[in-house]
Amino acid sequence: MGMTMTQKILAKHAGLTEVKAGQLINCKLDMVLGNDVTSPVAINEFEKNGFTSVFDKNKISMVMDHFTPNKDIKSATLTQQTRNFANKYDILNFYDVGNMGIEHALLPEKGIVASGECIIGADSHTCTYGALGAFSTGVGSTDMACGMATGQAWFKVPSAIKFNLSGKLNKWVSGKDVILHIIGMIGVDGALYKSMEFVGEGVHNLSMDDRFSMANMAIEAGAKNGIFIVDDKTIEYQKDKVNREYTIYEPDEDAIYDVTYDIDLSTIKSTVAFPHLPENTKTIDEVEDIKIDQVVIGSCTNGRYEDLKTAYEIIKGKKVAKGVRCIIIPATQKVYLQALKEGFLEAFVEAGCVVSTPTCGPCLGGHMGILAKGERAVSTTNRNFVGRMGHVESEVYLSSPAIAAASAITGKISDVSEVM
Repeated sequence: MGMTMTQKILAKHAGLTEVKAGQLINCKLDMVLGNDVTSPVAINEFEKNGFTSVFDKNKISMVMDHFTPNKDIKSATLTQQTRNFANKYDILNFYDVGNMGIEHALLPEKGIVASGECIIGADSHTCTYGALGAFSTGVGSTDMACGMATGQAWFKVPSAIKFNLSGKLNKWVSGKDVILHIIGMIGVDGALYKSMEFVGEGVHNLSMDDRFSMANMAIEAGAKNGIFIVDDKTIEYQKDKVNREYTIYEPDEDAIYDVTYDIDLSTIKSTVAFPHLPENTKTIDEVEDIKIDQVVIGSCTNGRYEDLKTAYEIIKGKKVAKGVRCIIIPATQKVYLQALKEGFLEAFVEAGCVVSTPTCGPCLGGHMGILAKGERAVSTTNRNFVGRMGHVESEVYLSSPAIAAASAITGKISDVSEVM
């Protein structure tokens, strides 16, 4: 019986020749990830259970990104605890203010994760690395603690949904629009504990940044993970980043999928998710006059180079609408520096935007842009739950960087055609 990409990776890491959906297995891990919110909880569990060593100091990553630079005493204390742990056990991949970035943009950029690997992270958007053809999934902090100590984790092998992509995206339409379209189509529980596998010739027409954005939001459909076939773009992306051998897995021809969706990328329109769920989607031509107070362009979903370049192309030479706050957050220091060198940041500031250091910031209602009662934001983040970005009576509309940038200029949710 054939296996999916995910099943092949899990079988390899479990030391088995094959696995089947629903099977319980124990896998060796290639990377264990935590951040400044989840690592302290894992550290507490690690110490409470009497562990005195980590399984491999090179295979643990701790990224201080959610509340950094620290916004208050509590966040400073959590970061200090994580920093002390990293120093004690000589954790190689520890990233703090000055050399950090948003974890799910930083790890691929640094070559810390690669195709065919098995990765867990105490953050739900760890599924991002499926863009590289890896199995990566979010876990709780207790699982992170066990992973740090033993280098292993247990899984129930997921069944899978196939997304067969064809065609090419139109200008100003991106991977964010594709994944919002899919979530709107299948719902926030449409892939519950399943693997979302993206295949087909259309994959080759998606940039790596498109794929990272799509894999990142697999969890918003309830998926265990999202994963893309590996192609020349994937290999090229990893060429100057990954300094170890990695394995490329392809699904068997007779792999079993619960359902297959055929999606022509050329038919995808710019899409917006209305409050208060990512499945509440409308195409931009269905959106009526919705005034906004804030725009956020950034996050682990859309803070990469291509995202900022798109925003720059739309915003340059224009002004942010009166009464609108536009916050732009490069996902990593490398992205920040590249945007600086290419003049993006100057254009943003001249337009009336504020540019932040890399941070998760407002995405989780952390800092750098909390909403007051009754305020509305267009955001390139991944969740728009009640109170996600501030007051429970505020509203968050999820969109691509292109729609967010255009909306910042007009002061309402707008298509790019309204400003270009």
